[in-house]
Amino acid sequence: MNTTNKILIAGTLAGALFLAGRYSIPTEPDVSGEPETGAQTVNSVEPEEARLWTCPMHAQIKLPDAGDCPICGMDLVELTKGHGAGERQLVMSPASKALSQINVQSVGRKNVTRMVRMTGKVAYDETSVRTISAWVPGRLDRLFVDYTGVSVREGDHLVSLYSPELLTAQEELLTSKQRLLATAGETSEFLAASNRSAYQSARDKLTLWGLTEAQVEAIEARGTAEDHVELTSPTAGVVLDKYVDEGDYVQTGTHIYRVANLSQLWVQLDAYEQDLAWLRLGQDIQIEVAALPAAVFEGRISYIDPLVQEHTRTAKVRVILDNSNGLLKPGMFVRAAASSRLGAAGAVLDPHLAGKWVGPMHPEIIKDEPGLCDICGMELVPAEDLGLVATHLTPEQRPLVVPVSAVLLTGKRAVVYVQVPGADKPTFEGRVVRLGPRAGDEYLVLEGLDEGEVVVTNGAFRIDSAMQIQAKPSMMSMEPEAASLEGPAASLFRESISPLYRAYLGIQVALAADDEVAARGVIDDLDEALMAPVAEALPSEARATWAEEKRAMATAIEGARSSIGIEGLRAAFEPLSNAAIRMAEMFGQDGDSMLHEAYCPMALDGEGASWLQVGDDLRNPYFGDSMLKCGEIRQTFHPAAHTADQVHAHEDK
Repeated sequence: MNTTNKILIAGTLAGALFLAGRYSIPTEPDVSGEPETGAQTVNSVEPEEARLWTCPMHAQIKLPDAGDCPICGMDLVELTKGHGAGERQLVMSPASKALSQINVQSVGRKNVTRMVRMTGKVAYDETSVRTISAWVPGRLDRLFVDYTGVSVREGDHLVSLYSPELLTAQEELLTSKQRLLATAGETSEFLAASNRSAYQSARDKLTLWGLTEAQVEAIEARGTAEDHVELTSPTAGVVLDKYVDEGDYVQTGTHIYRVANLSQLWVQLDAYEQDLAWLRLGQDIQIEVAALPAAVFEGRISYIDPLVQEHTRTAKVRVILDNSNGLLKPGMFVRAAASSRLGAAGAVLDPHLAGKWVGPMHPEIIKDEPGLCDICGMELVPAEDLGLVATHLTPEQRPLVVPVSAVLLTGKRAVVYVQVPGADKPTFEGRVVRLGPRAGDEYLVLEGLDEGEVVVTNGAFRIDSAMQIQAKPSMMSMEPEAASLEGPAASLFRESISPLYRAYLGIQVALAADDEVAARGVIDDLDEALMAPVAEALPSEARATWAEEKRAMATAIEGARSSIGIEGLRAAFEPLSNAAIRMAEMFGQDGDSMLHEAYCPMALDGEGASWLQVGDDLRNPYFGDSMLKCGEIRQTFHPAAHTADQVHAHEDK
């Protein structure tokens, strides 16, 4: 090919390329009316923004269509930029709200009750116990009741006693009676009175030495003294103790038997110190007995111990039950529940005793009118004077409440998401609130919410996850309190409490596997691990917090140790879990894996309960294999080093 041909071919290609570029670029219409003089202005048209869908739990998932997350199977939510929303707000489309299953509820005031659960044992009524002692020296030639547990009636013979003193006293009685009869016609009033006095003194001596009136009359009728006398029971009941054997010699005051009347029994309950504020004398209480699953006993609190036990951090609460049918036996294990009606700020309202008259020493005696105590004869006093009625509040002062499902607990904070009123699209704002006590499925709200505001009751965690996806500061990712404990002392302390977590998790895993033997085998390890941590190098506030949590853990361990059966251990596992969760919130953890707080709303007869576990695959210790997957993950505790890295990264932003 010659040079001329090459030039022609190149020119042709250049022209073709020019024409292709000329007609492929959109041009502005000529509105000036002037001829085109050169390059045309390009019309910059922005393409429509593509819609993306992401997973609340896995932010790396971004798909062009709605559906399920390929990792966890959750419904995808629309990824929005949240234009016009505040730093703590999230704007969603109605479709995203529906797919995320966001449910809301208005905050209101209502009467609520707080259920206080306790465990304990049946005991005999101490006021019905009688000790039978020897009132005169002698030899026990026969024990008619020769073992404990025998039921006796009032007047039943107990022992045959040989006593020279009793023999002499009988002869004195017979002599004084003969003298009285012989001088019946005595004209001297002094001599007649002296004979009557001697006779009466002889009779009184025998009755004071344990003989009944019938026995004394039998001696007089017989006219002869006997060297053996039978001592009878002064009361009906069951022989609790036998202190002597047949043939023993006894002195005045020597204990022979101890007898208790079991027609009325005490129930001795253990109430944790944090629950004492919700208990009142005279308060109604329901009791279930492990040995009688079909029976429910009702009673009233008659006594609350004024002292808290140092080791268990519990106080005794007493309930008196009628046992005339003999169903209850001392030593039986019981569970009890007391319902406290709560007013504003969590104060206990007790209108039951308003206007009643109560025994000052026996508060179980309650009457509608003034009078005397049936037990001790003291005058009854108004219940208000004994401080048994909350007179400063009325039942109409209803507390502000939110559902438990609306609250995200993170360390010492409680967070709810509030729907912003008047927004064009569903808009939610994070809010820190101060909670009062929990009452069933609801929390009392002390600060942070107003009546009528709308809170998220389902899907709050998804909203918080979406905040993180949009690079907003979520309420759950705020700097954790545990990270404030830094430095070598804090690291050593967290390392020292690692055996506590391991022992606790051993119980959790065993209960989830329905293995009571394995769970109980770890309780001693947990108790031993509790004694190891040393907090002297921590700041004073942290030391005080640890001392409080250590006492709570010790109380929970004692409750677990004294529980009966796997269901009893599961009930005792709740305060143990609460202590472990508070420990994780306050001090963090230094293990190799993340710890998750899981919550099951069905646990403990629908009261709900939390626990710690490793991994997010639910292992429910309150139900075991029957409902192993029941529950949800509420919060996560990273190892301390990971948490510290998160905090430093947050500070560097």
